[in-house]
Amino acid sequence: MRKQIAAANWKMNLTLQQGAQLLDDIIAKPHDLKEDQLAVFAVPFPYLAMAQQKIEGKKNVFVAAQNCYSKKSGAYTGEVSVEMLQSLGIQYVVLGHSERREYFNESNQLLADKVNICLEYNITPIFCCGEPLSIREANTQNEFVAKQLEESLYHLSAEQIQKIVIAYEPIWAIGTGKTATSAQAQEMHAALRAQLATKYGQEVADNISILYGGSVKAANAKEIFSQPDVDGGLVGGASLIVDEFVAIINALK
Repeated sequence: MRKQIAAANWKMNLTLQQGAQLLDDIIAKPHDLKEDQLAVFAVPFPYLAMAQQKIEGKKNVFVAAQNCYSKKSGAYTGEVSVEMLQSLGIQYVVLGHSERREYFNESNQLLADKVNICLEYNITPIFCCGEPLSIREANTQNEFVAKQLEESLYHLSAEQIQKIVIAYEPIWAIGTGKTATSAQAQEMHAALRAQLATKYGQEVADNISILYGGSVKAANAKEIFSQPDVDGGLVGGASLIVDEFVAIINALK
């Protein structure tokens, strides 16, 4: 059974004190994570050690980094290596978020290198993919996202690809006033799983969690997560609000 995941992406928000309080408040709220359900908090680099301490001993709760570098070590001022993350006990890293692709020009090839080094250090990539508005309007979103997977992931073996979590982001539905319906989310997730099945077989594809990253909120989480190929969400703004994110965790199927 593939994992159902509520992943919080704090992005570049909160002070250390605010982040610590947010985690305390979320952890204190009642939520019953089943065996196949995870809550993951992708926090800014300076807060990783604090977050690890906060979740210590909590069942099925993990901390993720929001990025990593593609090299093991060296003269790369300002970058953070997977070895550093591993030494903190970090088990997840968000890779290829639309903001990283857009603002920092991260290419599919660079992301392939990052995926490789994460797997080498037994850190699970939460690999983001998705199309902008122009691609959606041209109705070429399936081909666009298939290329992202092909160029960043399809060099992996069947065993390796099952260690990846995929997060689909409809970039056109984030901060644009446009809204993706649960049916649109399911349609794209089904297409992604079909692409994976074509490459690796249906059994492998059925083992890969695919999260939805398009403005998930408490009000729409249950409907979105109820779709057969949606295995949870990568949540931005709503993850900074205690009751919102707790409700999203509790909406996991």
